[in-house]
Amino acid sequence: MKWIYSILLLISACSAQNSSSMTPETPINQGEYRYLSLGDSYTIGERVAENERWSVQLSEMLRQEGVKIGTPEIIARTGWTTAELAEGIKNKNPKGPYNLVSLLIGVNNQYRGQSLERYRTELQDLLQQAIGFAGGNIQRVFMLSTPDWGVTPFARGSDTKKIASEIDAFNEVAQQECEKLGIAFIDITTLSRTAQNDVSLIANDQLHFSGKMYRQWAEKALPTVRRLLK
Repeated sequence: MKWIYSILLLISACSAQNSSSMTPETPINQGEYRYLSLGDSYTIGERVAENERWSVQLSEMLRQEGVKIGTPEIIARTGWTTAELAEGIKNKNPKGPYNLVSLLIGVNNQYRGQSLERYRTELQDLLQQAIGFAGGNIQRVFMLSTPDWGVTPFARGSDTKKIASEIDAFNEVAQQECEKLGIAFIDITTLSRTAQNDVSLIANDQLHFSGKMYRQWAEKALPTVRRLLK
């Protein structure tokens, strides 16, 4: 498994504040809505074109519905765990408030065998940061579940049942933490598992997902995001 870990770390694409307040309204921009998308390889869109990234496709879907939203500002990198995303945010130092903030993180915590307790603690901090970036407005923050990389050709020879079980456990933690705060949590794991029988949903590195799969994630998120932006 070390070789998969190496690829997860070596394939790199382009490469806050905590808030205890959860009630203030995010100032609504008179121009375009600002969108901050936080994550790892699934957010940066490893091995797909920029316009195929799930958050970019989501923004385009919103624009087609008449929502004035700009191209998302993305802070994500292949191989990042929750701790590394936190460091990436610190280095990037994005300036809020944003009208929409999304989070998708956890696969590399699972892959590296990190504990659920550590993930929970670090995710709590990231969620508070996300709320802060949204100007304290929880209703402008949402999280996507972690997809199951065990269905990809790259995972052949691995214990895919164990991978699936661990992914589910990490997602359970994420959903619990989102529910505690009232943050929308969107399951895309089920969609990711359909790639086991559809190679068009897999990127050409045989490990990540394709733009077609990311479109499905964007479509799944769209009704929730539409509601959040009202």
